[in-house]
Amino acid sequence: QVQLVESGGGLVQAGGSLRLSCAASGISFSLNTMGWYRQAPEKQRELVASITGDGTTTYADSVKGRFTISRDNRKNTVYLHILSLKPEDTAVYFCNAKRALINRNAWGQGTQVTVSS
Repeated sequence: QVQLVESGGGLVQAGGSLRLSCAASGISFSLNTMGWYRQAPEKQRELVASITGDGTTTYADSVKGRFTISRDNRKNTVYLHILSLKPEDTAVYFCNAKRALINRNAWGQGTQVTVSS
């Protein structure tokens, strides 16, 4: 059974930083592309960043230079380092695991990030 458990969210002031973590179990972690998505109130869920098993990363234009995604395949964990937080970064952040070969598209329960101005 696939489990993705996010942690690290919270309430921070604008300009602050956070590190989100997502611990995965029940999957061959290194074979999955891992992603972070976010969903703000009354908005659609959007891709923030993704990282393939071999470490290739992609970022949404809105977060380039401030967000860094990384993974530790030994710990089955993916991270999202966020710098210079802005109020518009306020959202629930979701971890995602994709493996097209077996049609996997799994989600965590999300972690709330709230940025005060």
